Amino acid sequence: MSRLETVDGTNWREFVGASVALLVIGKSDCGACAAWAEELEAFLATDTEWPHVRFGKMYVDKPGLIEFKRASPWLADVDELPFNQLYVAGERSKAWPGGGIDRLVTRLGGIGRAEPPP
Repeated sequence: MSRLETVDGTNWREFVGASVALLVIGKSDCGACAAWAEELEAFLATDTEWPHVRFGKMYVDKPGLIEFKRASPWLADVDELPFNQLYVAGERSKAWPGGGIDRLVTRLGGIGRAEPPP
């Protein structure tokens, strides 16, 4: 089962309200968005450092997201996709455009790693 969840109009509130969540915002016809999602899926398939982080992708050109868009006025200023928005305890934290696992890990490092198993 993939750790990269699909976030839509039915589950976005619960997703962004998680203790730590990374939302990847894109469009369904965006090649760079698809490439970043693929790279992230491959990373998550073997990741053991970030099990406490929820990862999700949202395509803003899909129907049913009007409530998310109204609750996220900052979205109007996003001009480069994919766009990554990190949420901590339901609040917006770090945000950045583009992909790249190294960039992701650097930003996640600021929130701390999960405790290793005993």
